[in-house]
Amino acid sequence: MNRDFLVAMLPHYVEAAKLTLTIGLIGVAASALVGFILALIRVEKIPVLNGLAKAYIEISRNTPLLIQLFFLYFGLPKIGIVLSSEACAVAGLIFLGASYMAESFRSGIEAVDKRQIEAAMAIGLTKGQRIRYVVLPQALAVAMPSIGANTIFLLKETSVFSAVALADLMYVAKDLIGLYYETDEALLLLVMSYLIILVPVALIFSLLERRMRRGIGTSALA
Repeated sequence: MNRDFLVAMLPHYVEAAKLTLTIGLIGVAASALVGFILALIRVEKIPVLNGLAKAYIEISRNTPLLIQLFFLYFGLPKIGIVLSSEACAVAGLIFLGASYMAESFRSGIEAVDKRQIEAAMAIGLTKGQRIRYVVLPQALAVAMPSIGANTIFLLKETSVFSAVALADLMYVAKDLIGLYYETDEALLLLVMSYLIILVPVALIFSLLERRMRRGIGTSALA
Protein backbone atom coordinates (compact mmCIF):
# COMPACT_ATOMS: atom_id res chain seq x y z
CA MET A 1 0.00 0.00 0.00
CA ASN A 2 1.50 3.31 -1.12
CA ARG A 3 1.01 5.62 1.84
CA ASP A 4 2.57 8.59 0.09
CA PHE A 5 -0.02 8.27 -2.68
CA LEU A 6 -2.86 8.07 -0.13
CA VAL A 7 -1.71 11.24 1.60
CA ALA A 8 -1.05 13.11 -1.65
CA MET A 9 -4.39 12.23 -3.23
CA LEU A 10 -6.55 12.77 -0.13
CA PRO A 11 -7.28 16.46 -0.91
CA HIS A 12 -8.73 15.45 -4.30
CA TYR A 13 -11.16 13.09 -2.57
CA VAL A 14 -12.10 15.73 -0.01
CA GLU A 15 -13.09 18.16 -2.77
CA ALA A 16 -14.95 15.47 -4.68
CA ALA A 17 -16.74 14.39 -1.49
CA LYS A 18 -17.90 17.97 -0.89
CA LEU A 19 -19.38 18.13 -4.39
CA THR A 20 -20.95 14.67 -4.10
CA LEU A 21 -22.48 15.42 -0.71
CA THR A 22 -23.76 18.85 -1.74
CA ILE A 23 -25.52 17.57 -4.84
CA GLY A 24 -26.73 14.48 -2.97
CA LEU A 25 -28.28 16.45 -0.13
CA ILE A 26 -29.95 18.93 -2.49
CA GLY A 27 -31.34 16.04 -4.50
CA VAL A 28 -32.58 14.19 -1.41
CA ALA A 29 -34.23 17.28 0.11
CA ALA A 30 -35.99 18.16 -3.15
CA SER A 31 -36.97 14.51 -3.65
CA ALA A 32 -38.60 14.44 -0.22
CA LEU A 33 -40.58 17.62 -0.94
CA VAL A 34 -41.77 16.47 -4.37
CA GLY A 35 -42.41 12.98 -3.03
CA PHE A 36 -44.62 14.29 -0.22
CA ILE A 37 -46.71 16.29 -2.70
CA LEU A 38 -47.06 13.23 -4.92
CA ALA A 39 -48.06 11.12 -1.91
CA LEU A 40 -50.85 13.56 -1.03
CA ILE A 41 -52.06 13.46 -4.63
CA ARG A 42 -52.11 9.65 -4.52
CA VAL A 43 -53.84 9.44 -1.14
CA GLU A 44 -56.44 12.09 -2.01
CA LYS A 45 -56.89 10.47 -5.46
CA ILE A 46 -57.05 13.85 -7.17
CA PRO A 47 -58.53 13.35 -10.65
CA VAL A 48 -56.06 13.42 -13.57
CA LEU A 49 -53.14 14.28 -11.27
CA ASN A 50 -53.41 10.89 -9.58
CA GLY A 51 -53.05 9.10 -12.91
CA LEU A 52 -50.11 11.28 -13.91
CA ALA A 53 -48.43 10.69 -10.55
CA LYS A 54 -48.85 6.92 -10.87
CA ALA A 55 -47.41 6.96 -14.40
CA TYR A 56 -44.44 9.08 -13.32
CA ILE A 57 -43.69 6.83 -10.35
CA GLU A 58 -43.74 3.70 -12.50
CA ILE A 59 -41.48 5.25 -15.16
CA SER A 60 -39.05 6.66 -12.62
CA ARG A 61 -38.75 3.52 -10.49
CA ASN A 62 -38.31 1.23 -13.50
CA THR A 63 -35.56 3.11 -15.33
CA PRO A 64 -31.93 3.30 -14.12
CA LEU A 65 -30.55 6.64 -12.98
CA LEU A 66 -27.73 6.27 -15.52
CA ILE A 67 -30.24 6.18 -18.40
CA GLN A 68 -32.05 9.20 -16.97
CA LEU A 69 -28.77 11.10 -16.77
CA PHE A 70 -27.87 10.21 -20.35
CA PHE A 71 -31.25 11.53 -21.48
CA LEU A 72 -30.73 14.81 -19.61
CA TYR A 73 -27.09 15.31 -20.59
CA PHE A 74 -26.99 13.94 -24.15
CA GLY A 75 -30.65 13.85 -25.21
CA LEU A 76 -31.98 17.27 -24.24
CA PRO A 77 -29.30 19.19 -26.22
CA LYS A 78 -30.81 17.62 -29.36
CA ILE A 79 -33.89 19.79 -28.79
CA GLY A 80 -31.92 22.85 -27.71
CA ILE A 81 -31.93 22.35 -23.93
CA VAL A 82 -28.39 22.27 -22.53
CA LEU A 83 -27.86 21.57 -18.83
CA SER A 84 -24.62 21.60 -16.88
CA SER A 85 -23.30 18.41 -15.32
CA GLU A 86 -24.37 19.65 -11.89
CA ALA A 87 -27.89 20.49 -13.07
CA CYS A 88 -28.26 17.10 -14.74
CA ALA A 89 -27.09 15.35 -11.58
CA VAL A 90 -29.56 17.21 -9.36
CA ALA A 91 -32.45 16.82 -11.81
CA GLY A 92 -31.75 13.12 -12.30
CA LEU A 93 -31.55 12.48 -8.57
CA ILE A 94 -34.82 14.32 -7.97
CA PHE A 95 -36.56 12.49 -10.81
CA LEU A 96 -35.52 9.13 -9.37
CA GLY A 97 -35.76 9.95 -5.69
CA ALA A 98 -39.16 11.64 -5.66
CA SER A 99 -40.87 8.43 -6.79
CA TYR A 100 -39.32 6.40 -3.97
CA MET A 101 -40.05 9.10 -1.41
CA ALA A 102 -43.65 9.33 -2.64
CA GLU A 103 -44.26 5.67 -1.96
CA SER A 104 -42.64 5.94 1.48
CA PHE A 105 -44.82 8.90 2.45
CA ARG A 106 -47.92 7.26 0.99
CA SER A 107 -47.43 4.12 3.05
CA GLY A 108 -46.92 6.22 6.16
CA ILE A 109 -50.02 8.34 5.55
CA GLU A 110 -52.20 5.33 4.83
CA ALA A 111 -51.00 3.71 8.07
CA VAL A 112 -52.54 6.50 10.19
CA ASP A 113 -55.67 5.30 11.98
CA LYS A 114 -58.70 6.77 10.20
CA ARG A 115 -60.45 7.19 13.55
CA GLN A 116 -57.87 9.79 14.55
CA ILE A 117 -58.54 11.76 11.39
CA GLU A 118 -62.29 11.56 12.05
CA ALA A 119 -61.70 12.75 15.62
CA ALA A 120 -59.67 15.70 14.32
CA MET A 121 -62.52 16.58 11.97
CA ALA A 122 -64.99 16.33 14.87
CA ILE A 123 -63.13 18.94 16.90
CA GLY A 124 -63.09 21.33 13.95
CA LEU A 125 -59.52 21.09 12.63
CA THR A 126 -59.09 22.25 9.06
CA LYS A 127 -57.61 19.91 6.44
CA GLY A 128 -54.25 21.64 6.70
CA GLN A 129 -54.27 21.35 10.49
CA ARG A 130 -55.22 17.67 10.31
CA ILE A 131 -52.29 16.99 8.01
CA ARG A 132 -49.85 19.03 10.11
CA TYR A 133 -50.83 17.96 13.62
CA VAL A 134 -52.38 14.50 13.19
CA VAL A 135 -51.33 12.83 9.96
CA LEU A 136 -47.78 14.05 9.33
CA PRO A 137 -46.20 13.24 12.73
CA GLN A 138 -47.54 9.68 12.70
CA ALA A 139 -46.88 9.16 9.00
CA LEU A 140 -43.26 10.26 9.40
CA ALA A 141 -42.76 7.91 12.33
CA VAL A 142 -43.98 4.99 10.22
CA ALA A 143 -42.17 6.05 7.05
CA MET A 144 -38.86 7.10 8.64
CA PRO A 145 -37.06 3.73 8.14
CA SER A 146 -38.06 3.75 4.47
CA ILE A 147 -37.11 7.41 4.05
CA GLY A 148 -33.73 6.71 5.64
CA ALA A 149 -33.15 3.75 3.33
CA ASN A 150 -34.12 5.87 0.33
CA THR A 151 -31.75 8.64 1.39
CA ILE A 152 -28.83 6.23 1.65
CA PHE A 153 -29.81 4.65 -1.67
CA LEU A 154 -29.86 8.03 -3.41
CA LEU A 155 -26.53 9.08 -1.93
CA LYS A 156 -25.00 5.84 -3.18
CA GLU A 157 -26.51 6.47 -6.62
CA THR A 158 -24.34 9.58 -6.88
CA SER A 159 -21.56 7.20 -7.91
CA VAL A 160 -22.93 7.26 -11.50
CA PHE A 161 -22.59 11.04 -11.84
CA SER A 162 -19.14 10.60 -13.38
CA ALA A 163 -20.96 9.43 -16.55
CA VAL A 164 -21.94 13.04 -17.24
CA ALA A 165 -18.44 14.44 -16.62
CA LEU A 166 -19.12 15.50 -13.04
CA ALA A 167 -15.97 15.46 -10.89
CA ASP A 168 -17.50 13.38 -8.10
CA LEU A 169 -15.81 10.67 -6.02
CA MET A 170 -16.09 7.99 -8.68
CA TYR A 171 -14.77 10.34 -11.36
CA VAL A 172 -11.72 11.18 -9.24
CA ALA A 173 -11.05 7.52 -8.45
CA LYS A 174 -11.22 6.47 -12.12
CA ASP A 175 -9.10 9.45 -13.15
CA LEU A 176 -6.37 8.67 -10.63
CA ILE A 177 -6.35 4.98 -11.52
CA GLY A 178 -5.89 5.91 -15.18
CA LEU A 179 -3.09 8.34 -14.40
CA TYR A 180 -1.09 6.51 -11.74
CA TYR A 181 -2.27 2.86 -11.87
CA GLU A 182 -2.54 2.86 -8.07
CA THR A 183 -5.80 0.90 -8.17
CA ASP A 184 -5.89 -0.43 -4.60
CA GLU A 185 -5.10 2.93 -3.05
CA ALA A 186 -7.58 4.83 -5.20
CA LEU A 187 -10.38 2.36 -4.46
CA LEU A 188 -9.56 2.35 -0.74
CA LEU A 189 -9.93 6.14 -0.62
CA LEU A 190 -13.17 5.83 -2.59
CA VAL A 191 -14.65 3.28 -0.18
CA MET A 192 -13.56 5.25 2.87
CA SER A 193 -15.07 8.45 1.42
CA TYR A 194 -18.47 6.84 0.94
CA LEU A 195 -18.35 5.28 4.39
CA ILE A 196 -17.56 8.65 5.96
CA ILE A 197 -20.58 10.14 4.16
CA LEU A 198 -23.08 7.32 4.61
CA VAL A 199 -22.45 5.96 8.12
CA PRO A 200 -23.34 9.27 9.86
CA VAL A 201 -26.47 9.56 7.68
CA ALA A 202 -27.55 6.07 8.74
CA LEU A 203 -26.94 6.91 12.41
CA ILE A 204 -28.89 10.18 12.16
CA PHE A 205 -31.92 8.46 10.66
CA SER A 206 -31.75 5.72 13.28
CA LEU A 207 -31.78 8.37 16.01
CA LEU A 208 -34.64 10.24 14.34
CA GLU A 209 -36.67 7.05 14.05
CA ARG A 210 -36.28 6.24 17.76
CA ARG A 211 -37.14 9.77 18.84
CA MET A 212 -40.20 10.00 16.63
CA ARG A 213 -41.54 6.66 17.75
CA ARG A 214 -40.93 7.63 21.36
CA GLY A 215 -42.77 10.93 20.78
CA ILE A 216 -45.74 9.16 19.18
CA GLY A 217 -45.84 6.65 22.04
CA THR A 218 -45.78 9.43 24.63
CA SER A 219 -48.60 11.29 22.85
CA ALA A 220 -50.69 8.12 22.72
CA LEU A 221 -50.26 7.55 26.47
CA ALA A 222 -51.20 11.15 27.17
